[in-house]
Amino acid sequence: MSDVRKSRIGIVGLGRMGANIARRLVDQHFTLGALYDVQLKVAEELARELSCHAAANLAEVTAHSDIILTVVTDDAAMRAIFSAENLLHGARGKVFLNFATVSPDVHEEIGKAVAEAGAEAMEACMASSITQARQGTLFLILGGDQALVERMEPLLAAISSARRYVGPTGRGAQVKALVNMVMNINTAGLAEGLGLGAALGLDLTVLREVFAQTGANSRVLETDGADMQNREHECYFSAAHAAKDSASPSRWQKRKTSVCLWPRPRSSSTSE
Repeated sequence: MSDVRKSRIGIVGLGRMGANIARRLVDQHFTLGALYDVQLKVAEELARELSCHAAANLAEVTAHSDIILTVVTDDAAMRAIFSAENLLHGARGKVFLNFATVSPDVHEEIGKAVAEAGAEAMEACMASSITQARQGTLFLILGGDQALVERMEPLLAAISSARRYVGPTGRGAQVKALVNMVMNINTAGLAEGLGLGAALGLDLTVLREVFAQTGANSRVLETDGADMQNREHECYFSAAHAAKDSASPSRWQKRKTSVCLWPRPRSSSTSE
């Protein structure tokens, strides 16, 4: 695949992220080969909008595409699409860019299956949301063979404003899981702080301004603080997704000893 810009791009998973990535690629003059979603009607509607092909099955996506982007929900969905009768049917020479937030073990498992089919795969974990997908300003955490990552740069640059390569397959998912873990902790902490502030009768606008100038500041405060204050709770990232994304760090804590990066407080008996 000498010219990524001349390649046919397939997309599997046409939720708000996948659909907006498709729109962005068309804006950037890429050719869409085929679109697929478990809800065929969704694929057909987007295909009409973008003047491309709606695939009736996953093998059809592979047949009509050179590079396939996957944006699915979880480990089970990822395993299901990468079976011999689905995306891996006739996959020799194809490239798979996997954007889904799934476990590192699944990325490694899929990488091996893809290689056995004579194809290539890499991680492109997204640390952004719907607006960024449409505008082409995603932040991508990249994992896999570095030479493949470099070859895919024209496509990655079209949908993201910043990218960071973090290592071989599985590392991208590890970093993304930790990003989401910290983000979820910040979200819960901010919601609790604003809720207590409201209960105390404080001016929440002033409270947010104080938070922003102190150690209570966070990216979550910047992006979600006003919505929390105004109780605007349109769901872009559900509690179910947050729980799913926190599962991997929880499992790692059971298997590995954490390294304490903050000095533990001494008890009164040891400080005397």
